[in-house]
Amino acid sequence: MKFVIQRVKKASVVVEEKEIGKINQGMLVLIGITQEDDKKIADKMIKKLINLRIFQDKENKMNLSIKDAKGELLLVSQFTLYADCKNGNRPSFTKSAKFDVANNLYQYIIEECKKTGINVETGIFGAEMKVNLTNDGPVTIILDSEEI
Repeated sequence: MKFVIQRVKKASVVVEEKEIGKINQGMLVLIGITQEDDKKIADKMIKKLINLRIFQDKENKMNLSIKDAKGELLLVSQFTLYADCKNGNRPSFTKSAKFDVANNLYQYIIEECKKTGINVETGIFGAEMKVNLTNDGPVTIILDSEEI
């Protein structure tokens, strides 16, 4: 599982010209899920995400978690995070989880994040989405379940 986390001043997701998710200060999280991922891996990733100290304290040091900063989450599924570009110029997505498996885990991640008390907004799984953001910093962190 991969999370590409962007600290944002604001972010939104648009589907078919309609804004379906919008946050102010917080994290835009692009979520990639593989065939090997499960709830145990998701729990580990969620714990790291929620406790990641990437927000600035009064001394301008990245020392606050999203909860400390009273931030919001925008969670967007993105199977292309597992693009394999080794052979040729057209990416292969065979490492990405199948639709139902990935959707179930994505919904699980959403529900578990909501349990933390953080405001959670989302994209629509499998939809063609337009993601808008104002990056803060910029700060972009990649969490890979194989590395944490």
